[in-house]
Amino acid sequence: MSILRSATVLAATLMLALAAHATPKVVKKVPPEFPAEAVKKGISAGSVKAKLTIEADGKVSAVEIVEAEPKRVFDRAVTQALMEWKFEPGEKATHEVKLVFKNED
Repeated sequence: MSILRSATVLAATLMLALAAHATPKVVKKVPPEFPAEAVKKGISAGSVKAKLTIEADGKVSAVEIVEAEPKRVFDRAVTQALMEWKFEPGEKATHEVKLVFKNED
């Protein structure tokens, strides 16, 4: 098998693997509340990356905080909001999202 043909087969295999793990489609988003504790501490912005476990029925069954800046300020608000999200039914999956907070009051 030539190198070019091997690369084509590999690319096709990667595309199939990516298609099999398509991004789940959100059907209900609940925005997190900006925590009052953050306001009291003078924190006006931040971000949280979270990993969701999505069941076959589209419900979120678990939320794991992967990264947070600042740490532990927005985690509870993110977890509560993401547990309310709904996705189109399909195979059980995990999916990462990043939520950005900005308080403009």
